[in-house]
Amino acid sequence: MATTETSPPGPAGLPLLGSLLELRSDSLAAFLRAQRAHGDVVRLTAGPPGLRSELYGVFSAEGAQQVLATDSADFRKDNAFYQEVRESFGNGLLTSQDADYLRQRRLVQPLFTRRRVDGYASALTDETSAMLRRWDGAQAVDVLDEMTRLTLRAVARILFGVDVDAAVDVVERSFPVIGEYVLRRGFSPLNPPRAWPTPANRRAAAATDELYAVCDRIVEERRAQKSDAEGEDLLTLLARAESAEDGSLDASELRDQVLIFLLAGHETTATSLGFALHLLALHPEEQTRARAEVARVLDGRTPTAADLDALPYLTMVLKEAMRLYPAAPVIGRRAVRATAIGGHTIPAGADVIVAPWVTHRHPLYWKDPERFDPERFTPEAEKARPRYAWFPFGGGPRACIGQHFSMLESVLALAMVLQGYELTAVDRTVPVRAAITLRPAGPARCVLTPVGRAR
Repeated sequence: MATTETSPPGPAGLPLLGSLLELRSDSLAAFLRAQRAHGDVVRLTAGPPGLRSELYGVFSAEGAQQVLATDSADFRKDNAFYQEVRESFGNGLLTSQDADYLRQRRLVQPLFTRRRVDGYASALTDETSAMLRRWDGAQAVDVLDEMTRLTLRAVARILFGVDVDAAVDVVERSFPVIGEYVLRRGFSPLNPPRAWPTPANRRAAAATDELYAVCDRIVEERRAQKSDAEGEDLLTLLARAESAEDGSLDASELRDQVLIFLLAGHETTATSLGFALHLLALHPEEQTRARAEVARVLDGRTPTAADLDALPYLTMVLKEAMRLYPAAPVIGRRAVRATAIGGHTIPAGADVIVAPWVTHRHPLYWKDPERFDPERFTPEAEKARPRYAWFPFGGGPRACIGQHFSMLESVLALAMVLQGYELTAVDRTVPVRAAITLRPAGPARCVLTPVGRAR
């Protein structure tokens, strides 16, 4: 007997505003409530009549796989949010589509092989060592703030080499301004043109101009250099990347890739690493086990890329942190044709989201989902779950190109922190919100006790 497809159910919301206030107040909680109350395919409405928009949430592992992988050609990055990201951060790998994306991916992919990424390990450990020296004598630190600074310096050093300090200063000033601007415009039904001299437009334009200027200066210097590319910074290698089929990246394309690498390469890893430290600080038994593994494998030396596979429990800790605090908590697309998902019809033109924040808490895949338990990521447990029950790096043909880079940086930094310090949580809970990436709305302070020092 044929299955009848229906329009997805969803919350009624307020008479005139639908779920608008709920989504603006805490979209992650709103999506979680919608799944619990209405199932794995949900329709939400937002805004007053005449301006009302619809949003379709797809929350099952099977649905996420359909949107991101199986039927990925039917779900494009054409929604308002990605248009705003594209306007501010350029048409790099995160935002480009179709022939542009395929060409960029082919040119950039050779620079993100495991062998190439492993070559960045010494830069990552050097930056972590510098952070730990700065911690010397400190009684407590905000681990989320510290990891944001660490990962920004690390990715900027790998991208820019000797120009790291100039780039970091500008990024630290400009990214928060641009990020908030993109987020506000991306989820607003009405926006003034960017050319209008409103205070928000002027602040964002000034921040964007400063960011573009430093990137353009460094890009031009790299394109003018002529020397052996081996061992040089990533921007130099990007400037020389070319093929007979795809040509090479011009100056504006190089800047777009740099901006996307800066955005995706530091905020996402900082979230994973910072929350891993926060969770270990809350769970001393797991912290002790992780430190014992580090001591057994490293015996006090600085870790290298070759140690990654020898630190499985540390990797399990990070994967569990990424389950509870996925750096990309919501992934948006726009349906280009009507599609059936989970017995419901997603209409053509609809804005669609898949939500790691929700799927990673789905009771069908995760027992006691709010509990921190690295044992969920033993090889046996991972094989028993659907592929898209856990997808912090997205999936399908648009999966994050920097997955190995992020895991390498996180494991190396986490091992070095645990070598030096025991952490005890000051802040038991850390509120979060969905921005371009998952962002903390409060500190995650930890007391630092040097390893081996009596309490």
